[in-house]
Amino acid sequence: MNYLVKISQFTGKTFALWVILFAVLGFAFPSQFTWISPYITILLGVIMFGMGLTLSADDFKELLRKPLHVVIGVIVQFTVMPLTAVALAYGLNLPPDIAVGVILVGCCPGGTASNVMTYLAKGNTALSVAITTISTLLAPVLTPFLIMLFAKEWLPVSFASLFVSILQAVLIPIILGLIVQFFFKKQVEQAVQVLPLVSVIGIVAIVAAVVGGNRDNIIQSGLLIFAVVVLHNGLGLLLGFLLAKCFRMDYASQKAVSIEVGMQNSGLGAALATAHFSPLSAVPSAVFSVWHNLSGSWLATYWAKKAKKQKNASETRQSSVVS
Repeated sequence: MNYLVKISQFTGKTFALWVILFAVLGFAFPSQFTWISPYITILLGVIMFGMGLTLSADDFKELLRKPLHVVIGVIVQFTVMPLTAVALAYGLNLPPDIAVGVILVGCCPGGTASNVMTYLAKGNTALSVAITTISTLLAPVLTPFLIMLFAKEWLPVSFASLFVSILQAVLIPIILGLIVQFFFKKQVEQAVQVLPLVSVIGIVAIVAAVVGGNRDNIIQSGLLIFAVVVLHNGLGLLLGFLLAKCFRMDYASQKAVSIEVGMQNSGLGAALATAHFSPLSAVPSAVFSVWHNLSGSWLATYWAKKAKKQKNASETRQSSVVS
């Protein structure tokens, strides 16, 4: 068990590298990964079940302590990314399948990787976890509503079918995880230590399957999709930070909201695109999964170094005052 825990911790810390590696493998050897495609929704369900196993009352304390910050974070999450996606779709005159794919990932809740990045960035991790949790629980209603509102311009959208899919892949697994946690608390406390490994395996499998299944489309439109994803993610990070600043949140909370808004649950986007739209619509989610882990890591590293410099400068000033 200790060996598995160590592997889990290592894969969790090197998550971005594994996503990139398996995206490359999926592109180079598509036939080895395309068989995974029918199981994408199940894989996402397993990841969400793991989230349910780890949820606790502490995750909602920030909602009670600073409810306005959590509400603002959730509202910014579900407005900035969808509207930015629509603006990019119109502004760049994207083909219908790609436009829908970008809007799909924009309408998803925040990804759990954002919590790790916020922690590494010395941000308000409690706020990040609260926003992720609330936005994920609201996703069965808000995500299909937003997709129907914004994507119907390009392709037909069924609110009911999207709602059922998110219910099956997100909410029901989370509830099952909570139930298992309630009845088997001691066993779950041991099992959660290997959950990062399970999550990494699930995400890289989804990414590899989507990339492998869309190899030809990526060769044809990959540069355009990559450019749109970089813009989408970058604008999300920037606008999330600026809006949190406008609402006069503290610096640690500004970092949390920025990362929370910029990093999406791209696995859900890929699952919805695969189930309800064309295979090409899943590519933006797959590329987003690769890119946001890189940009999030870089931003977290920058903020962590900045926090360390500020701490050192503060200690130096204090020591000079004392002397």
